[in-house]
Amino acid sequence: MKQTITVRTRDGKQRDLPPDQVNRLRSSLSGSLLDRDSSGYEEARRVWNGMIDRYPALIACCTSTEGVQRVVTFAHEHQAILAVRGGGHSFPGYSTCDDGIVLDLSPMRQVYVDAVKRTARAESGLRWGDLDAATQQHGLALTGGQISHTGIAGLTLGGGIGWLARAFGLTIDHLQGADIVTADGQLRRAAPDADADLFWAIRGGGGNFGVVTAFDYALNPLEPQVTVLQIAFPIHEAANVFQAGEALLAAAPDSVSATFAFVRTPEGMPLAALTVVAIDPPDDAVQRLEPFRHIGPAVFEEIVTTPYTALQRMLDEVAAVGLRYYGRSNFLMNLTPEVVGPLAAHYEEAPSPGSLVLFVRLGGAVAHVAPEETAFAHRSFQWSLTALAIWRDPGTDEANRNWIERTWSSLPALPQAVYVNELEEEGSARVRAAYGMNYARLTAVKKRYDPDNLFRRNQNIPPA
Repeated sequence: MKQTITVRTRDGKQRDLPPDQVNRLRSSLSGSLLDRDSSGYEEARRVWNGMIDRYPALIACCTSTEGVQRVVTFAHEHQAILAVRGGGHSFPGYSTCDDGIVLDLSPMRQVYVDAVKRTARAESGLRWGDLDAATQQHGLALTGGQISHTGIAGLTLGGGIGWLARAFGLTIDHLQGADIVTADGQLRRAAPDADADLFWAIRGGGGNFGVVTAFDYALNPLEPQVTVLQIAFPIHEAANVFQAGEALLAAAPDSVSATFAFVRTPEGMPLAALTVVAIDPPDDAVQRLEPFRHIGPAVFEEIVTTPYTALQRMLDEVAAVGLRYYGRSNFLMNLTPEVVGPLAAHYEEAPSPGSLVLFVRLGGAVAHVAPEETAFAHRSFQWSLTALAIWRDPGTDEANRNWIERTWSSLPALPQAVYVNELEEEGSARVRAAYGMNYARLTAVKKRYDPDNLFRRNQNIPPA
């Protein structure tokens, strides 16, 4: 006879689950319901960030919307802590929990592309690499994450920044509708003409309002090949080359996107690196990228035409599953010497060679949508900055976390604006900074659809 399963409730207490009700839930699911004695539990509890080591009481591996409804209802009735996991890429580990219930969407990976209508319908356990492959078969694409094993759900719900954002907008700007299970266990259709306030909120408000089981996206034509310039400079040239690169980007069309970064060579040399991508036809793209080759004394340079799907996998090993991650992020208007200088200096002291500082260029189509039109308010910023410690050895956790804190504290006052998908567990003020001017409206939507705050394992918006 199995041991009684005890869960942590939303008020911080412990509750024993009636065995017959657990068995009833298990038999009602077409997927698995794992407890700590189950085969496969150890693998199923692990998430992308190796720093996160939590032990849920139950892991429900859902294969259908009906299964999701049953798990949500069960968690609500028993007041259990509930974590929802798509790809499991949450930096602070919100996609899992200790002693609660994890609703795992990863078995739900169906995708259908309508090449004529230029749309895709994708279940929420799908990874970006799979969605990219399905859409590119038809010469289509939408803005997605820059790592192919990221889940589509979390990235979409937080806004969705990627290589195509300047050309086509954020991921949420492609969203036509979504199927979502709310806290009452009901399946709803969130779209412009159905639960419109909910549709507004899930476009940038994160997982606060329910469990999305399927997304409907509009797609854009995109040829399979893109042109990529990678160029690197000694890190002491960072302020100069970043300033020159930023000026070129300001004059470039929206078909050109870029990330600037501090990285290390395999030998440990710190570099200021630029990756500039053009989605124009190859001959035009090379011309677009040519000026970036002359902004300083490069130590490395390569320009290639490559499949878009390969570009989307370029950072997969850098951000591999199981490495340890800790970071800080913020939106910026410009790359000023007052920001770039301290970041470059502290990067040279990073305890782990895998760590990086990343500046992702925004603007273009991102800014074509009004800040109140979706829950993603921070449309006017030109850059998203992330300083990220990446390491393997648990024995260096403190050194890496301290490096991030020292680096961040060296910066001047930054705008009160941060990308919610890059936020650690940093307190309510930073959560407000993520949602910006839309925070009050989001709390009202939260009150309507989740008044008891069942969906709290996220950058949480409490009910008004």
